[in-house]
Amino acid sequence: MSWRSFVAVGDSFTEGMDDPYPQGGVYRGWADLVAIRLAAEVGPDFRYANLAVRGRLFPGVVAEQVPQALAMRPDLISFAAGGNDMLRRNFDMGALIERFFKVIKELRGSGADVILFRFSDAWVTRLPGSRITLPRGTLLNQAVVQAAEATGATLVDLNVDEAFHNPLMWSVDRLHLSALGHQRVAGHVLNALGVGCEEEWLLVPPRPEPTPWLAARAADMRWAGRYLAPWVKRRLTGRSSGDFISAKRPTLGPIEPT
Repeated sequence: MSWRSFVAVGDSFTEGMDDPYPQGGVYRGWADLVAIRLAAEVGPDFRYANLAVRGRLFPGVVAEQVPQALAMRPDLISFAAGGNDMLRRNFDMGALIERFFKVIKELRGSGADVILFRFSDAWVTRLPGSRITLPRGTLLNQAVVQAAEATGATLVDLNVDEAFHNPLMWSVDRLHLSALGHQRVAGHVLNALGVGCEEEWLLVPPRPEPTPWLAARAADMRWAGRYLAPWVKRRLTGRSSGDFISAKRPTLGPIEPT
């Protein structure tokens, strides 16, 4: 295995929401799990940085995080962005796809191996307005696949895994992955890299029993008040969940194997 340094770039998906470390403070997520596994393979010389920040739009990821990642000259870079943009009314798919290809070519041109993600449709179908966001997600996924094929990036295809339609893979906010979901993504990444993961990471838990109609509607109301309303308020006021949040691992450094 040739990777002695790994930099993760993106938004909340890569920051690790909603998979908190037991001791609190920061989120863990799939990227930390991958880094821990790679560190166990490589040894104390392995270095890891995670520049991802929740709420970041694609232009912000490209302008802020990509130059930092390239300056570190890592062996491996993961790139996942565009999901937050799809939820915006003024989303310009053509411009994002054109820039996406340029960014991946730039990352690959640095000599780094690059990880890309084809996201599961389960994400957008869980959200209000999926009639609009699902076609956008399909087009973005197509662009990711084409970019991987054109540049030789490693594609992690989450959309072929039906397990992501299991509600247990998702946080109570219905937007972010649960700890189980992040563990499953990490397993897919490690398998795509040819490293392999613990078998239990890819075990599929039983789906929960269907919630009775009245209880489900009550849960929808609670969800709307706790999560949807604040999200709408941020859109109306031009704020982001990532305001005043900085990257959890802004520089390359060692990570303790477990």
